[in-house]
Amino acid sequence: MHGGRISASSSGKGRGSTFTMLLPAPLPRFQQTQNVEGKPEPKESGKGEDPEAGLNLKGVRVLVVEDDPDTLELLRFILDRRGAEVNTAASTREALDVMEHWLPTALVSDLAMPEQDGYELIGRIRSRGSEQGGNIPAVAVSAYTRTEDRIRALSAGFQMHLPKPVDPEELVATVASLAGLTHS
Repeated sequence: MHGGRISASSSGKGRGSTFTMLLPAPLPRFQQTQNVEGKPEPKESGKGEDPEAGLNLKGVRVLVVEDDPDTLELLRFILDRRGAEVNTAASTREALDVMEHWLPTALVSDLAMPEQDGYELIGRIRSRGSEQGGNIPAVAVSAYTRTEDRIRALSAGFQMHLPKPVDPEELVATVASLAGLTHS
């Protein structure tokens, strides 16, 4: 979910294991790389290596609805880092309360939530008038990734469906698309 990688390797039974976890971090203007002899050597960062490069969501208001606090914070962080104004809710009820006084440009919602799920949330939103956010573009974010799950989300009123764990760049691109932004 952080855009990193995890790997494990072993030379065989009784020989131990190596676990490697790589997480993205902002790169300074010059990053350290290793040359053939394994010695550090400075390298100027090229275009596209900066995690802040890419789509800018400045001016986009996003309501993120997710019952898991860690996932909610991660989604908020990803969008906020790209300039979006983010409001969060941990339930359908909270999301509808937020929308009474703050209309988002786009909605990012989990599907599997206790009490009232994301399908019920999008149904209640779609029953509102457009001035109350009834036409808000929305993406479903879910661990339910079968074709039937995607079709159900789209049929319920979501414009898009992203599988968990969410790829940060895909999330940003999806929100930008929903908000009508184009990448220049």
